[in-house]
Amino acid sequence: MISLYRPGTSLLHRMPAGPKLVVVAGLATAISLLPANPLLLAAVLVAVAGCYLLAGTGIAEAGRQLWRLRWVLLVVSLSQVFFLPVLAVAANVIRVGAVVLVANLITLTTRTDRLIDALERALRPLRKLGVNSDRVALMLSMTITTIPVIAGFAARIREAQRARGVTVSPFAAVVPLLVMALKHADDLADALVARGAD
Repeated sequence: MISLYRPGTSLLHRMPAGPKLVVVAGLATAISLLPANPLLLAAVLVAVAGCYLLAGTGIAEAGRQLWRLRWVLLVVSLSQVFFLPVLAVAANVIRVGAVVLVANLITLTTRTDRLIDALERALRPLRKLGVNSDRVALMLSMTITTIPVIAGFAARIREAQRARGVTVSPFAAVVPLLVMALKHADDLADALVARGAD
């Protein structure tokens, strides 16, 4: 679900990463605290669509990102449908979808290295409490770069299943994917140790 940076000249592209993160955090908090009012929730959806238009990515990109979230939104709705009224469930699904879409807009309009630098600068005051901002930034960077690698492993497993004539099944791919991911993690750890990382 982590999208890659899309070059552009929009206002959101030109905005520095630090203030952009603050704005998105504020928006995410505001969206999460909204009451389950259909008009407010509709306004949130219109505002999110407007943000995608402002970024120059268009409504179609917002739709693609929302489609990628379909399983998450389904789990959110199914886990609540038996315990909450329909309006509350719909409100929670819209909140989660809107917050993820807004957060994803950052990755569409900001280079990863600028995001990591902004987070590292934001965490520097916490050094007095023992937080190593350099280490946190390194971990975030590795996480972001590892996600496409894991997705590539999943694609290779699906291709191997098709080549063998096996029915492509997510359950049959879990064990090989886990083995490949753990092997990659070991290789990554060995590379860090070889470079003197603690």
